[in-house]
Amino acid sequence: MPRPIILIYLSLLPALCPAFDFENGEEINEVCAGCHGEYGQGGKEGEYPRLAGMPSAFLAKQLHLFRDRLRPNLAMVEYVDHRQMPDQDIEDISKFLEQIVLKTKLPPADENSPGFNAYERLLASKRLMQIPRAPGDIENGRKIYRKECASCHGREGLGDNEKAVPMLAGQYTNYLWRQVKKYREKIRIHDEDAPEDELLSDFTDGELTDIFAYLSIVDD
Repeated sequence: MPRPIILIYLSLLPALCPAFDFENGEEINEVCAGCHGEYGQGGKEGEYPRLAGMPSAFLAKQLHLFRDRLRPNLAMVEYVDHRQMPDQDIEDISKFLEQIVLKTKLPPADENSPGFNAYERLLASKRLMQIPRAPGDIENGRKIYRKECASCHGREGLGDNEKAVPMLAGQYTNYLWRQVKKYREKIRIHDEDAPEDELLSDFTDGELTDIFAYLSIVDD
């Protein structure tokens, strides 16, 4: 039985990224999967965010913040400390999660085709992720997003790997709302180069509702 393409690709990562210990990242992910899902897809409608496909530098930075208790999160306390999560482990799990690709739909398939592989299609279906459409004015959200957010988070909300800017499209809307609240209350810092940045406070809830409505359909 042929192996799914994504598994073949992941198996090549140790050679492609010699500083990245794939097996260690995979092992660490078994712990993360309890909340964030086997493929980093998150869970419980955004109680646990999507991690798959996020820039590894962004993920590593957040893990350092959790470990150093600079980003409060009770759910992470028992899993992230200097003994359980040394720098190399942070690097390995971050690179592992960055490489996971979650599709939003399966391609058409003919079950009667000689090449149809039901098991492979079942495995592929487990890696699907489609964010529910959020309420709001999508067109207005698109305009505001393109004007205010796209320069950092990308035209389609897919983030920027080189600049460690996280993707917003494909992330749970409930989770995004929780982070907005934390940014507004200064529990999290939106821009470390401008710690007094009030960007999230400058948006009205109505504007953010529309932005999130737009982001929720980008990957449709």
